[in-house]
Amino acid sequence: MNAREFSHPETADLSLHRVLFALSDLTRLAIVSGLLRITESSSGDLLEGGVPKSTMTHHLKILREAGVTRTRPEGMRCMISLRLEDLGKRFPGLLESIMAHNLQDTRPR
Repeated sequence: MNAREFSHPETADLSLHRVLFALSDLTRLAIVSGLLRITESSSGDLLEGGVPKSTMTHHLKILREAGVTRTRPEGMRCMISLRLEDLGKRFPGLLESIMAHNLQDTRPR
């Protein structure tokens, strides 16, 4: 594997504890929420939230290795997308439930 190839777990290898850990961080939840709205984004465009590049790289790696996202090279950029179909096959309704709960937690009281 060269520097521009990324490893992704197979659908059958996705584990609940890794997915839940990946989604337990507010920054990673924000990344997933953004990707739900726009389908695919370059890693650079995801930096607009003021997160340092090294920190964003770390968060994206955790999401990718857990099987939540897919990263593909496109020229000099890396394009990030959610693995919605794979997550839905392995853990039906999980991502939707987490994101719905996250939206409720962020509403003003």
